[in-house]
Amino acid sequence: MQGISRATFAAGQESLEALLTAAGRDPSAVGEELFAVTDLLSVNPALRRALTDPSRDGDAKAGLVNRLFGGQVDGATVDLLAGLVRGRWARTGDLVDAVESYAVSAVLAGAERAGRLDDVEDELFRFGRTVAGDQGLRDAFSTRSEGGDRKADLVRTLLGRRTAPETVRLAVQAAARPRGLRTEQVLEGYVEAAAARRRQLVAHVVAALPLTEEQRGRLAAVLQRQYGRPIRLNVDVDPAVVGGVRVEVGGEVVDGTISTRLDDARRRLAG
Repeated sequence: MQGISRATFAAGQESLEALLTAAGRDPSAVGEELFAVTDLLSVNPALRRALTDPSRDGDAKAGLVNRLFGGQVDGATVDLLAGLVRGRWARTGDLVDAVESYAVSAVLAGAERAGRLDDVEDELFRFGRTVAGDQGLRDAFSTRSEGGDRKADLVRTLLGRRTAPETVRLAVQAAARPRGLRTEQVLEGYVEAAAARRRQLVAHVVAALPLTEEQRGRLAAVLQRQYGRPIRLNVDVDPAVVGGVRVEVGGEVVDGTISTRLDDARRRLAG
């Protein structure tokens, strides 16, 4: 991606991580929705042009997203997509690449939440090596071969129940909808995405006021020392917390907000 697209992609990535770490959100379901959008955009050049046309008003493009996907996918996913099309893209294909990348991230986030991310990375790597080393499989998954459903069924037969469901879902995508690449190339990209995610944790932070860059840096450094992995901060501002911060990392919560301390004090006085 060129600079314009990279900036929009990065902003969307932050929105995606906030969506995936929201309470009650199923990352795998978000991934399915984003893969469906990827499939639609990849076969519809007119729609891609309409959603990335720099001469069109951003709100108009967001409105088109709402008309197309509202009621078809979750409202939070629609909001994510609307934010993407309000941004600027150097190429129409960059939007499709971004949505697909977000879909992969969402599926991997589901694996991470379930404690299967290491397994998924290893299984994707081994399946990619299997495909690369087998001429019959390379031919079966070739872009010259027709039948996306047939390829998906072949993946499910090969992987069966021995592998994580996220591995199967991503392998199906790589085989049935490789978007002009070889299946083993797509799988290699998925392995890299899994490795990157495994090395990084996401901390959901709630604070009364926006954190300064210095505060964000100190907090990230403290959390990195505690968890031994790089930390991405997603910060929400909620004046109701009064002061302090609430931090959630991988389901573990550290609540140092004043509002919580006051609630605890009230309970102790009442008890």
